[in-house]
Amino acid sequence: MAPRRKKIYEGKAKILYEGPEPGTLVQYFKDDATAFNAQKKDVIEGKGVLNNRLSEFFMTGLNNIGVPTHFIRRINMREQLIRQVEIVPLEVIVRNFAAGSMSKRLGMEEGTALPRPIVEYSYKNDALGDPLVPEEYIVAFGWANQQDLDDIVALALRVNDFLAGVFYGVGIKLIDFKIEIGRVWEGDYMRLIVADEISPDSCRLWDVKTGQKLDKDVFRRDLGSLTDAYTEVARRLGVLPANATNIKPTLIN
Repeated sequence: MAPRRKKIYEGKAKILYEGPEPGTLVQYFKDDATAFNAQKKDVIEGKGVLNNRLSEFFMTGLNNIGVPTHFIRRINMREQLIRQVEIVPLEVIVRNFAAGSMSKRLGMEEGTALPRPIVEYSYKNDALGDPLVPEEYIVAFGWANQQDLDDIVALALRVNDFLAGVFYGVGIKLIDFKIEIGRVWEGDYMRLIVADEISPDSCRLWDVKTGQKLDKDVFRRDLGSLTDAYTEVARRLGVLPANATNIKPTLIN
């Protein structure tokens, strides 16, 4: 890690550094794993390498089908070059099946299919535990206007269609996921693009046949090796060679 680079921001799983040219940042993926608003922490060797590669895979796929993202290119095993954006202070959650907090709130069994994909929002604030907020709050407090929200829902549902199809093709059910949205300006024109990351850290993924969890719930619920779960996702998607049994850097550079 080059000491001369200026750190812009450090989160639970990533660090953002000043980019090589104006309007860009370098996003570095850490091996840190956190759950329950960082009350549970560990370092999972190789997780950052896998998430960098998987996020590259998904962001490239979205760019290719015309869904705009902040991703420009992968630099090395742990870093990618991204567009600098103004993050909308919301986590945008898309649910296809009941799980996690939705199951608790509504008393629904995990894995229950929802009548249609449901988009909900949480306010990005670690100190408050990222509370769920209705659209009324978002518009009233100026975090986004109604047109922004309409555009965000449209983006989120396009991401859902793409991810659900890609995962189902390799025998994985996309239970839910969260994304962040960024604003970019092109002259006087502002547009919204997908930012942050898309990885098993931000999705719930179950094996279609067995229901085995292949996401961060493995860490949250002590269900086994997080590295094994993420490696399995990468292998199925062709991000790792089919015979890969670990995540040696030579396999994923």
